[in-house]
Amino acid sequence: MAWVYLFSAAVLEIVWALGLKSTHGFSRLGPSIGVIITMAASMFLLALAARGIPIGTAYAIWTGIGGAGTAIFGMIFLGEPATVARIVCIVLIVSGVVGLKFFAK
Repeated sequence: MAWVYLFSAAVLEIVWALGLKSTHGFSRLGPSIGVIITMAASMFLLALAARGIPIGTAYAIWTGIGGAGTAIFGMIFLGEPATVARIVCIVLIVSGVVGLKFFAK
C-alpha cells in the first residue's frame, strides 16, 4: 500500500505544481486554496508512504515523478520548449526513479 500512497502523492505534486501558475503568486484566493489543499494532501500521502518505504527513496521518487511529470505536462499542454536536452534530463530522472523503486528494500 505504501507504493500506492507514494504514486498518488506524486500525482498530486504534479497537480499542485501546475496549479501554482493560476494562483498568480498566491494573489488569487480560489486557486491558492486549491493548491494549498493539494499540497497538504500530497505531503500527507508522502508521510503515509514513508511508513513502509525508506524516506530517502520515497522523497526522491516523489520529487522525481513530480518534476518529470510537471515538465512533460508543460511541454505537451503548455507550449514549453521540448528540447533534446530537456527530454534527456527527464529520461535520466525517470531512470533514477525506476532504479530507486527497483532497489528499495
